[in-house]
Amino acid sequence: MSSRETQETLEQFGSCWEGLEDPRTSNATLYDFHEMLIIALCCVLCGGQGPTDMALFAELKEPFLRGFLSLKHGVPKHDAFSRLFRALDPDQFRDAFQQFMAQFSEQVQGVVAVDGKVLRRSFDRASGKSALHMVSAWGSEQRLVLAQVATDAKSNEITAVPKLLKMLTLKGTIVTADALNCQRTIAAQIVEQEGDYALALKGNQGTLHEDVVLLLDDPETKSATAQPVVDADHGRIETRTASVSTEIDWLQKQHQWPGLKAVGKVVRMRETA
Repeated sequence: MSSRETQETLEQFGSCWEGLEDPRTSNATLYDFHEMLIIALCCVLCGGQGPTDMALFAELKEPFLRGFLSLKHGVPKHDAFSRLFRALDPDQFRDAFQQFMAQFSEQVQGVVAVDGKVLRRSFDRASGKSALHMVSAWGSEQRLVLAQVATDAKSNEITAVPKLLKMLTLKGTIVTADALNCQRTIAAQIVEQEGDYALALKGNQGTLHEDVVLLLDDPETKSATAQPVVDADHGRIETRTASVSTEIDWLQKQHQWPGLKAVGKVVRMRETA
């Protein structure tokens, strides 16, 4: 990269972090603030977990980093990263990082998987606080968490998902979610954001589930069926067959589900000892 391209790259990256103040003072500002953030981000994407890893990454990847960073005073050491991240305002950093990921997600295509997980060992016995529940959007092609929202209980996941989706650009993507998030409001929001969805349907949507079962089990219903998939593991053989039908005029007339184009089912047959 030329010096002009390097400067443009830094300016573009810096614009994603508006509102995040550099907390360093005097001699601690030797290394460029945004260059340190770029190095830290690259390190974490490669599996790094702290200042020592960031410094080692910068040292080993210096030729690569100089392709788009100036590194006027060389690569930062681990104490420089440590001082920076200890001094950063966590609320400012969270807001700025969400803004950065929102811009990054504008380029996302393919499947975006929405799922909730309880963080291990996050239950606080001393204060009696429940375990932390995180709802995440996973870019399947990018193999990257695009956004996260924390809730204090799994029951709050339904209210957290709309906030999560607002952080993302869904045009050209297919959003997948489990049966808990098979909700009209969530489906409508995905369609409004120009995305598509594939939602699991179970008994929590009682009448819809019953009517879909009735439709797909009717031998008169026209459907497309995929070739069976066979897995053999742990002493059992499982055969899965998926079928999809787009003949849903009657179903839509009954339920008016936002943007619904097709319904499908998976039949699983398991053979064990």
